[in-house]
This record gives sequence, structure tokens and C-alpha cells, in this order.
Amino acid sequence: MSSWPLSLSLLRVYPKKLGSAAAGWAAARTLPGGLRQAVLGRFVKAYGLDMSEAEHPLSGYPSLQALFTRRLKPGLRPQAEEAPGCVNSPVDGVLIASGRIQAGQAIQAKGLPYRISELLKHDPSAARFEGGFYLTLYLSPKDYHRIHVPIRGLVTAVGRVEGELWPVNGASTGHVPRLYERNRRATWVALGTGPDEGLEVAAVAVGATHVGGVVIDERWLSGRTLPRDGSLGVDLLPCAPGDDLGTFRFGSTVVLLVGGPGAARWEPEAAGGPVRVGQRLGRFR
Repeated sequence: MSSWPLSLSLLRVYPKKLGSAAAGWAAARTLPGGLRQAVLGRFVKAYGLDMSEAEHPLSGYPSLQALFTRRLKPGLRPQAEEAPGCVNSPVDGVLIASGRIQAGQAIQAKGLPYRISELLKHDPSAARFEGGFYLTLYLSPKDYHRIHVPIRGLVTAVGRVEGELWPVNGASTGHVPRLYERNRRATWVALGTGPDEGLEVAAVAVGATHVGGVVIDERWLSGRTLPRDGSLGVDLLPCAPGDDLGTFRFGSTVVLLVGGPGAARWEPEAAGGPVRVGQRLGRFR
């Protein structure tokens, strides 16, 4: 691994979990009212956040974490019109990789494979996504950090996988083997109904350095606590495109898996590049 960038070589010895926990603690501290504009304003300027879309003015966010997990003004992310097999983007971000799942594997970047069975560690039947599609969506610090339901369906399971906290930027995806199956992550799985009947979709929210917090919406937990490393069955709760799915406490990556008996005739419409919540990513051909 001598070809690794220097930044990744240094991260081998950096205490990534401890550092991420400290960053999360600091981001959640309430800022005095007189400092919010100055402190948060610097962050907005440095990363180019579009505050014209935010639900509240900058002074309405008591902490950096509150700013990161901000909601948007109502109506700014309409869902694409439903169509047979429609799967919409769950996040604002960039589609950086997509393709067929073959031999139980997806491609991370530069030919580096990872295993779907490990990505969905607590799912005993991950092989049912064979022949389906994977779509990898990367969120940068400037992006809106809430995750939304991509299909119409019935939710069957949620889970959490404890793991490492490597960054998920271009340097990491191109050099760290099996990055997405190594990092901490949360999972959400649903069976398609109505126009999405025949599909099964899994959304895997992957944590990263200083991005350890991935929160699954309370609706899918039904008053239960998500295990530190395990899964919970969900009693076929209905979901619709645009519903709250979860939240990133800072930016990271969502890997969307599209499987089920209808996956053979599903194809992506987005070829790569920027996407927004509600934008159609693919449908039945």
C-alpha cells in the first residue's frame, strides 16, 4: 500500500473513532447567540452551503450539528412523478458509481470490489440482490444531510453495523479495499408496492471519519433502540417516496441496492453527476 496518498497513510494511526466522537460532541454544543452568525457563517462560506434553501435563517441554528441536519423549505424537493419501477434519489449528492451486482459484488472505484453480503452484514438473504443494481451517492459537507425514502413500499428491516470510520472521499474509495463494508453504517430495506411492485430496495448509509452518526428515523423503530451491531424486523410499515428515512450527522455516502424479481428489467436513468432528493434514478424499461 506504498502508493496510498499521504493523508490516508496518516489516518492509519489516527484514532478515527475517538476523533469522530470528539468532533460529534463539539458539533452538538450550543453556541451563544452572539457567536452563531460568526462561527456558522464561516462554515457556510468555507463550504458553500446554500442557505436560501434552508428552513431557518442562520441565527436559528443553535449548533453546527443543527445546521448540518437542517431541513429545507417546504416544497423545494418535489418527488418525480411515479412510474413503473420508479426509484428516486434519497439524498442530495453526486452519483459516483453504478452498475449490475454480479457474483455478489459491486464496484467501489478503480475496479475495487466489495461484497453485498458484507455490506448487508445482518441480512441472511443478501443474495437476492444478485443481478440487481447498485448506485453510490456521495454527500459533501455543503449538501443537505437528510435521507429520504426512495420508493413506494413496505419496510421490512432496519439495522446497524459497527465498523471503522475511514473517510469516503475520492482518495479513500480509490485506495481503501472494501471501504463500504468496513465502515460503520445503517441499513433500511423495503419491498416495493404499487408502481414499484417486484422491486426490493436497500439503502445503506455509510459513516466516515468525523461522520460516525447515522440516525434512522424513529418511525421505523417503533419505540425500539437500534442495536449497536444488529438488525430489527419492521412489521411492513408503509412508506412513500420522500418520507423521512434518516439523517447524517455530517456528510457521507448512501449505497442504494435495487433487487427483487423485477430487477432484471430495471435500468438506471441517471448516468452520474449531481442528483437531488426526489430525482428519478431509474425505472422499469
